[in-house]
Amino acid sequence: MPETPTRSQRSPLVLDHGQAPPLTSEPRRPAHPLLRRKPVEQLVAEGGQGEGGALKRSLTMWQLTTISIGATLGTGIFVVLGEATPIAGPAVFLAFVIAGLTALFSALSYAELAGSIPVSGSSYSYAYATMGELVAWVCGWCLVLEYGVSVAAVAVGWGQYLNELLDGTLGITIPEGFSAPLGEGGYVNLPALVVVLLCMVFLLRGAKESARVNSIMVGVKIVTLVLFCVIGFMGVKAGNYTPLAPLGVTAISTAASMLFFSYIGFDAASTAGEEAKNPKKDLPRAIMLSLGIVTALYCLVALVAVGAMPWQEFEGSEAALAKIMENVTGHAFWSVVLAAGAVVAIASVVFAVLYGQTRILFAMSRDGLMPKAFAKVDPKTGTPRVNTIIVCLFCGILAATIPLGELANATSIGTLFAFGLVNIAVVILRHTRPEMNRTFKVMLFPVTPILGFLCCAYLMTELPGITWAVFGGWMAVGLVLYFFYGMRRSSLATAAAPAPTAEGAAEKK
Repeated sequence: MPETPTRSQRSPLVLDHGQAPPLTSEPRRPAHPLLRRKPVEQLVAEGGQGEGGALKRSLTMWQLTTISIGATLGTGIFVVLGEATPIAGPAVFLAFVIAGLTALFSALSYAELAGSIPVSGSSYSYAYATMGELVAWVCGWCLVLEYGVSVAAVAVGWGQYLNELLDGTLGITIPEGFSAPLGEGGYVNLPALVVVLLCMVFLLRGAKESARVNSIMVGVKIVTLVLFCVIGFMGVKAGNYTPLAPLGVTAISTAASMLFFSYIGFDAASTAGEEAKNPKKDLPRAIMLSLGIVTALYCLVALVAVGAMPWQEFEGSEAALAKIMENVTGHAFWSVVLAAGAVVAIASVVFAVLYGQTRILFAMSRDGLMPKAFAKVDPKTGTPRVNTIIVCLFCGILAATIPLGELANATSIGTLFAFGLVNIAVVILRHTRPEMNRTFKVMLFPVTPILGFLCCAYLMTELPGITWAVFGGWMAVGLVLYFFYGMRRSSLATAAAPAPTAEGAAEKK
């Protein structure tokens, strides 16, 4: 009969309420270092701790919700609507519903894991706990691509809307030489650099102060879209809704695939797991609430837009909402108001995505997979100061100098890859740790996460070949960095290395 391990032999990371099985002093190691996993209890125990300080728990459920809304609600409704409507016709609002349901599958998985593993690494940390270090690195590297390049892409869009606002209010525009990068008729995109640097200043002040600024910006863009719905409703004509699907049901599905990328960002709250006051309860609520609010706004704006303007007129119209406001009221003033709202909306996306990027790198650095500088916490502000400066300067220079083109599409494939892994992680954790205390559970398990994974896989196959080529190149660079840097410096690798003995030290002498 096997001996019962004594209390001293049990891991100090085991929870007192006995939900986790005890970890012995000699844990069973995987056959290969690439498969080593970090226990959930260890991830949670290390939460908030960085080099020289700790992150401050100061974010409420509503602030977490606005972080996700801030990262999601922006260019999708202001730009992509004009591209999707000519494809789906008046049924474009149904395409938003389909895209929202597709995002919901992954959102449910994120909500369960965020409540079970409330740390800053988001899907990177979830993969580390379930699928091993190599998969976790790949997932984290995908998130670096998603957040970093999307910040640059959105910042470029912000400069375009700023030019429209300045032209409508002051009658001036920023010269092309200073509003477009090399290769697109200019020298440097100063507006894109400026918005990233402004966001950096606020992020350096602390999580609580940053959340307040983000909440204000989110409030402004929600009010702007509600104002559009109120004014646009006055120009709605029933005849604009018929026929509802002039190009067929397949066209609606095609538009839904395009519009799915308008939902990228709802997972941003999961990157704030170590700064939330009550992460186990508030993170799942924030993720689900933000997705519900964004979906409702998208559908309402789309329904009013196609009712106020024939769907054929959306072709080639990047500022469709501003055009509708001007057509309905007969005054250019309202289109200027909408442009101002778009400037704030897109700035909040830059802000929230930069926040998420710094927290993911913070988690990877703490695990030894990235340089220690990214995990260094300023004791006064409780923020990863060096991390924030490096990330913001890199993204700002990228946005100001490089024409993104097809590279921006790589954010989509990186996001879908990470979403797919999260759905797999839920299934694995349910089977390996069924006794865990979960504050939120995916409904209709395991059907829902399986559907979420299949939806992500399908949308990835719909992306063009050049996007896959960029993604492949990015992954190749990431794997080189991992094998030559991360694998050897991983905290799990150093912890597993045998400590030098007195005899060994004497022999060296």
